[in-house]
Amino acid sequence: MSHHIVEAIDAAYTYPDGTPGLKGVSFRILHGESVGLVGANGAGKSTLLQHLNGCIFPGHGEVRIGDYPITDKNLHDIRRRVGIIFQDPDDQLFMPRVFDDVAFGPLNLGLPKDEVEQRVAHALNEVGISHLADRPPFKISGGEKRAVAIATVLAMKPDILLMDEPSSGLDPKSRRQLIHLLSGFTHTKIIATHDLDLVLDLCERTIVLNHGRITADGPSLEIFNDQRLLEENHLEKPLTLQIRRC
Repeated sequence: MSHHIVEAIDAAYTYPDGTPGLKGVSFRILHGESVGLVGANGAGKSTLLQHLNGCIFPGHGEVRIGDYPITDKNLHDIRRRVGIIFQDPDDQLFMPRVFDDVAFGPLNLGLPKDEVEQRVAHALNEVGISHLADRPPFKISGGEKRAVAIATVLAMKPDILLMDEPSSGLDPKSRRQLIHLLSGFTHTKIIATHDLDLVLDLCERTIVLNHGRITADGPSLEIFNDQRLLEENHLEKPLTLQIRRC
């Protein structure tokens, strides 16, 4: 299972305008872990997530999937193992039908038509939206778009799921459905989000980022009960824990 391991080794990144994005980030995530990436705006969450799929590369240090560093040379293989779900599902949905969007990735792998159809059917069924297969993506709800975006990644059969603000813009019912859906996945999951209650529901482990540095990495419940740590990183205790305290 070494190819499921996600690792950063002293990874640093500076944007073209000179703004630091990451400052010596190191961690190791094992197969099957669900890990939350949390921090205030500008902490480096999305920047780090983009490193894990090779959207951008560190200027110093290394990011690895299993035994392989994420480089241009390894990028095709890395992206078959690592699927990313962007904050705005419209960034991933551009075909005339939901079916076509989900089929796009497998088709670009050069898979036979029968296998593509099987993958699409399985992915749509797994997220509970088989009935949307022939619908145009622009005529479905925000929660349904999120489910389709997840299906487009699942159809690629990745080992690792990366998610950037997956609950952003969802109504309470759609958010509950998303949590139920993600809780059933056995993939390694890395979720960058401001929604700390979602992290508490889905992630046993949390990494806290502050101005491009890791300031904490440990069990989610311990981190979210550390009031001083939360304040230092401009975070608030999840509502679930606030209610329990009352």
